[in-house]
Amino acid sequence: MAIGIAIGIILFGLVIAFQLSHGKNKKRRCIIWGVTIMLAIAPFFSWLVGISYGIYVGDGFAGGALMVILFLIIFLGGLLSLLVGVLGSNEKEIIEK
Repeated sequence: MAIGIAIGIILFGLVIAFQLSHGKNKKRRCIIWGVTIMLAIAPFFSWLVGISYGIYVGDGFAGGALMVILFLIIFLGGLLSLLVGVLGSNEKEIIEK
């Protein structure tokens, strides 16, 4: 039951991010996908993988450790994408100047 909810949240976040970023410039797409990765994908995907691994191995601590490591890696990727979108320059602005 909880696994289905987590998968549903991930898929819902992906669909919403795709719809919001469709037809936008690169800067806006990076911001949208960065926020989506940090809020929808990182926590729920790391939870899915950590729980699955913990059940497979039979050790909850291994699953929890994997969950924390995956969350940090994915979250930092989303943060990097968000920062590229916020701090990056627009190509049109450079060409017009």
